[in-house]
Amino acid sequence: MKEKTKKQTEGKVENLVGTECNDRNCHIHGNLKVRGRTFEGKVIRKFHKRITIEFERMIYIRKYERYAKSRTKIHARLPDCMEKQINIGDSVKIQECRPLSKIIHFVVINKIGEKKE
Repeated sequence: MKEKTKKQTEGKVENLVGTECNDRNCHIHGNLKVRGRTFEGKVIRKFHKRITIEFERMIYIRKYERYAKSRTKIHARLPDCMEKQINIGDSVKIQECRPLSKIIHFVVINKIGEKKE
C-alpha cells in the first residue's frame, strides 16, 4: 500500500516543476479527486480546457464468434498546467473523476508520448 502512494506522489512532483496552475479542477493543484477507470489514447481534438481522445478496443460479436475493432471517443478535462504540453496527436493517459459537465467525466493525468510523424 505504501509503494502505491509513493509512486503517485512522485508523478505529481514531476508535473509541478515550472508550471503555474490556479485551476480548481486540476488533480494536482486543485481539489479534484480521481478514481475509477483509466484509459490511454491519442488526442484527436484540442479545445480550451478540454481534449478529445480516441482509442481502439476489441468487441466480441457473439453471433459470428469473432472479435471486431471499435473506436471509442472520450472527452477529458485539460488542466491549465498541462495545456501547453499536450498537442493534437500526442498519447495521453486519462482517469475517471466526478462529472465535471454533461460530457466530461475524465481528467488528463499525464502525457505518454509525442506525435509520431
